[in-house]
Amino acid sequence: MPNATETKFGDPDTRIAQTACWTVLLRPKQPTLGSLVLVCREPVQQFSALSPAAFSDLAQVVKGVEGMLAQVVGYERINYLMLMMVDPDVHFHVIPRYASARQHAGVQYADAGWPGPPQLEPAVVPGPEARAAQLCQQRGAWTAAGA
Repeated sequence: MPNATETKFGDPDTRIAQTACWTVLLRPKQPTLGSLVLVCREPVQQFSALSPAAFSDLAQVVKGVEGMLAQVVGYERINYLMLMMVDPDVHFHVIPRYASARQHAGVQYADAGWPGPPQLEPAVVPGPEARAAQLCQQRGAWTAAGA
C-alpha cells in the first residue's frame, strides 16, 4: 500500500518503477523534462532511519534512474533534492539538468536555473497525452536498461 507521499505524487498512475524499498514516480510538475520523485516505501521520516536494505536498494535504484534518464533526456547533470518539508516521508526530487531546452510530445522543457541551482518553478504540467507519452517512454527505458 502506498504511503502518503507516494499517493500525493500520483502512485500508481505516475509510477515508472518500484523495488522492495523505493518507488520511482514521474513528478507531476516538471521543472525539467524527466523530473522524478524517488520515495522510500519504508515508514520512516528521517534519512538516518532507513534500513540497511533500503540503503542498499537505493544504490541500485539510482543506477536505474540515471541510466533511464540518460537515455530519455540526455541530461548533462542531475540533482537529487531531499526537501521533506511538506511531505515528511523520506523522498528525493530528481531533477535532470541541461543547458539547452528539451522537447517531448510537442512540449518544450527549459531548465530555468541552468547553470545554477535548480528552480522548481516555473514548471511544466504536461497534459494527459504528453504525460502518458513520457510515462510510456520512461517505463520502456527502465525495462530496456534492465534496471
